[in-house]
Amino acid sequence: MIFYNLNVRKNFNFRVKRQTQGSLLLGLTLLAFSLGGCSEQSTQNEADNKIKTVSEKQIVSKIEKTTADILQNKDFQAVYAGISIPELKQHIQYLSSDEMAGREPASKGDRMTAEYLTKAFKKLGLKPGNGDSYLQKVELLAINSTVSQNLTIADIQFDVTENYVANTRQKQPLRTLVDSELIFVGYGINAPEYGWNDYQGVDVSGKTVVMLVNDPGYATGEPDLFTGNTLTYYGRWTYKYEEAARQGAKAAIIIHETKPASYGWSVIKNGWTGTQYHLPRNKNSGPVVDVEMWFNIEKTNELFSKAGLDFAAEKAKARLKGFKAINLGLTASVQVSSTFNQSGSNNIVATLPGSEAADEHIIYMAHVDHLGQDTSLEGDQIYNGAHDNASGSAGILEIARAYSNLKNRPRRSITFVGAAAEEQGTLGSKYFADNPTMPLAKIVGLINMDSINITGRKKDVSVKGYGKSELEEVLKIAAAFQNRTLTPEAHPERGYYYRSDHFSLAKKGVPGLSVGGGTVPLNEIEAEIDQRIGERVAKCYHQLCDEYSEDWGWDGAKEDLQLYLATGYILAKGKQWPNWYQGTEFRALRDNMMAADLLAEPSK
Repeated sequence: MIFYNLNVRKNFNFRVKRQTQGSLLLGLTLLAFSLGGCSEQSTQNEADNKIKTVSEKQIVSKIEKTTADILQNKDFQAVYAGISIPELKQHIQYLSSDEMAGREPASKGDRMTAEYLTKAFKKLGLKPGNGDSYLQKVELLAINSTVSQNLTIADIQFDVTENYVANTRQKQPLRTLVDSELIFVGYGINAPEYGWNDYQGVDVSGKTVVMLVNDPGYATGEPDLFTGNTLTYYGRWTYKYEEAARQGAKAAIIIHETKPASYGWSVIKNGWTGTQYHLPRNKNSGPVVDVEMWFNIEKTNELFSKAGLDFAAEKAKARLKGFKAINLGLTASVQVSSTFNQSGSNNIVATLPGSEAADEHIIYMAHVDHLGQDTSLEGDQIYNGAHDNASGSAGILEIARAYSNLKNRPRRSITFVGAAAEEQGTLGSKYFADNPTMPLAKIVGLINMDSINITGRKKDVSVKGYGKSELEEVLKIAAAFQNRTLTPEAHPERGYYYRSDHFSLAKKGVPGLSVGGGTVPLNEIEAEIDQRIGERVAKCYHQLCDEYSEDWGWDGAKEDLQLYLATGYILAKGKQWPNWYQGTEFRALRDNMMAADLLAEPSK
């Protein structure tokens, strides 16, 4: 299928070259045939009229003023300078206080968070973003799984949470494995576009698959294998469990290694035990395995040794194209008991309507939840989540305050989304993507704020998923306004782009940015802050010590909020429709979405 390229890549000043009207007509005409068949002349005439209307609109157009003029106007500069560290601190202190008890989804702290953001948006004069409500109900299924019969494989001794974890997404009181065959399937990837299929020639139906984390490109460092050192979605644990279920496996084990996973075992231990939240399954939901497990590296080595194999040697084989799955000659038995609670959280949605194109939206998003509390601990029990992500929630409130103080509203609407249950698998943003409060084709772009920069001012801007979308062209302009340049994220192998809320909408085709901080401190003072706070951030990710502190690099936080403000402001003042760059995994989705939307517009 051929689609009109609505958004050709732009240069720094956004002087856009339009495709010829002929190519526009060709692409949309082909789309019209593909959508409706167009076997009748009346259908073709209607499509022709719509195409004529579309071509007259000049969808891709340059900004009438230079971008520099847009950011230099006094109205914008006043609110840009007015981004307030004291206001930001106040929000973070409250949202990460012990009173909020870690903001676990469906908890009292979660409800208090929604009330706090709603009250703040109302005070700023923003309109409800979900009809007449600021809240979008997100139904959640809480599953509390415990291992009721410990895992047995040969005579290996397992200790739940210390060297393995197990839970289920099934709404069943008991999920049991009995002597389930163990099959090592390498990276557990089936990727036809890369000519890779770890399941080739093996039937895993009813069996338990054992998989490596990340993907072969990372493991080998070869730039032409997958995307080299940059993680693809095939390397994410979410994909691996999904693919195992599609292949008919009864259970799945992912082998944890800190470097390729990009986080230590403590993240698995804290994040995969206790209550887990899911969106309720329906007829459109994909399959899931009965039991999902992680093994630490020590038990993995013991497992392979018991099978008469050397784990390091088998892992090396799994990196090579043509790898064949291996039956380990062992079986696993385990029983997982679960209790259930149907509950709910809320996305918080607020909009500042645009002055001319109110149906077109720039979205700022930040998740509002964290990990709650662990009452089994002595002493401190609360995961306050000050950096992750009270800082992002506070950030959207401060940016909302800036927009509300503009004397002249931008032509497009600005919508703020506080997403629920991100820590449970980006559930709130997934729900929003499936049930958007505006057509997805009317979202110009999304800026996600997950743990804003607190490590001091930087000379550059670190971009997660660098090179994915034309939103970077806008970001580049906003960064230049701060005398900063764009740089790829320091660790593309960690796949951060696939690990936060913007990804839920990216999978639908909506371009999204996940940026912040940088790699080069502005000066020696900021370098000291970067070293000191950076070590703390790494140490305290998803730990009890992620708490508010006055010694954060607040000037860096302010500068990044100003960057987000400027980026959204350029989009809100203009008429551009940024796309994904050619060759990225989401480009076809956006082309399809936008072309279909144009044909769906009423003829005039």
